[in-house]
Amino acid sequence: MKLSDIADNAGSRKKRMRVGRGIGSGKGKTSGRGGKGQTARSGVRIKGFEGGQMPLHRRLPKRGFNNIFRLEFVEINLDRLQQAIDAKLIDAKDTVTAESLVKAGVLRRSRDGVRLLGRGELKAKLNIEVHGASKPAIAAVEKAGGSVKILAPVAKDEGKAA
Repeated sequence: MKLSDIADNAGSRKKRMRVGRGIGSGKGKTSGRGGKGQTARSGVRIKGFEGGQMPLHRRLPKRGFNNIFRLEFVEINLDRLQQAIDAKLIDAKDTVTAESLVKAGVLRRSRDGVRLLGRGELKAKLNIEVHGASKPAIAAVEKAGGSVKILAPVAKDEGKAA
């Protein structure tokens, strides 16, 4: 095999249609854009316009509610914590916080805080500071001899000056 032998598969590269090149080309005169008016021009086309009929997005009722005060917690399970301890990413003697988990590479970012969930089992004795925890998770940490401290959630507008 030489470089000169390499070729694309047949039909993998298609030549572009040259529009506006006469009647015989099949795409002459209006170049496939139909008649005159706004839609024949470049750059302007009314999205969702139905010829004056009430458009679908206005015929349908509004639904749902978007809570602007909602907090986005990052969830971590006990088995993931145990994995990180086994891999020596987290020192079991130190307090485990959102910042230490991000620094260790266990979490990518902490968003509005970390919530501890109870999947898996924990063998190490840990002191954990998180913004939320499920009851089974707290029970499992305390069973292993550790403790869970629930921090107050970080308010969304805390960084803004009044």
